[in-house]
Amino acid sequence: MKYGIVAFPTKKLQDLANSYRKRYDPHYALITPHMTLKEAFEANDQEIEEVAKALKEITIKNEPFELNVTKVSSFAPTTNTIYFKVTPNDELLDLHKDLNSDFYHAESNYAFVPHITIAQDLTSGEHDDVINQMKMVGVDHSEVIDRIHLLYQLDDGSWTVYETFRLDRDA
Repeated sequence: MKYGIVAFPTKKLQDLANSYRKRYDPHYALITPHMTLKEAFEANDQEIEEVAKALKEITIKNEPFELNVTKVSSFAPTTNTIYFKVTPNDELLDLHKDLNSDFYHAESNYAFVPHITIAQDLTSGEHDDVINQMKMVGVDHSEVIDRIHLLYQLDDGSWTVYETFRLDRDA
């Protein structure tokens, strides 16, 4: 089964992201707006129990982090994906490092660019129109994330929560 680790923003930021996603993201119905902390990986039932135990240890030693979104950006020309850029901070980077080094399937195919996707799989023309519109509107949002979620993918391609973990260094 396929799993991943994400942080979900508050409803306010999810609603803003979804106002774009319902028009520009074909994965809109498959997953709630999120920031990926660990890319999708395969695990069986026994392995996922070990992953959940390790995640519990990681979240005990990491503290909540501030999620700051201050601009709209794009991965173009690599891919026509548009996103809310999350400003990295020490707590977020420490958590990402713990989830992606010496942890289940530690290798990542990409550099960590914290973000919340709002549009993807656009043509080049669509991308250019949409990115310019979104940059004019802008975004300015800040909140504290105090939990992360282990998700699994269902047969229809949608994702659902397997388990939630509270970030709490003082636990």
